[in-house]
Amino acid sequence: MKLSILVPVYNEKRTITSVIGRLVELKLDGMEKEIVIVDDGSTDGTRELLKGISSEGIRVIFHEKNKGKGRAIKTAIENSTGDYVIIQDADLEYDPGEIPKLVDMAVSGNYGAVYGSRFYLGCPPDDAFAHYLGNRLLTVISNLFSGLKLTDMETCYKLLKREYINRISIMENRFGLEPEITAKMKKAGAVFTEVPINYSARSYKEGKKIGAKDALRAVYCIVKYNMF
Repeated sequence: MKLSILVPVYNEKRTITSVIGRLVELKLDGMEKEIVIVDDGSTDGTRELLKGISSEGIRVIFHEKNKGKGRAIKTAIENSTGDYVIIQDADLEYDPGEIPKLVDMAVSGNYGAVYGSRFYLGCPPDDAFAHYLGNRLLTVISNLFSGLKLTDMETCYKLLKREYINRISIMENRFGLEPEITAKMKKAGAVFTEVPINYSARSYKEGKKIGAKDALRAVYCIVKYNMF
């Protein structure tokens, strides 16, 4: 079996080299891995760093213009070959060392979707309460429409089985893909579960990109993709 690690990147010069290094060193028992990086039109020097990468098991794809995280992930999925895919943000909020926990759960329990929950054990100590509250509210609304019992719908760490991800088409270009993927994977018949993960939140000064408009769009997407 193979795991495809999908890395959407936009202006992450400060952290991208470290993230790639951790992914290269990542050990997965009994499973191959490939790393598919999509630079989404970076302008801060990230692009130049990625052009210098030449390593087996890593594929780098470039968008000429910024199209959004959703579009970058769609490109990564189309260029991946794994039996499972997982999304890895290019910052250091999510520790790649947590990925084996999701893989083990998916394989041992034959789950179609395994989410790494930042909030399974409560609010992370370094996360802003407003951010925590917003994420929890979106998750509650999503659960009401989907019938799932998730604690963190908005998590980046979504491990998805290929047979189900191939049944859906991602339409959202930005952060609306989180509720879209959740709704569509549920409709595709995937069985969901969660595992707790460590999470180190960063501030907007450090490059956090999601904002209030994205939260409003998420509510719209929850209704749209669950009901229609």
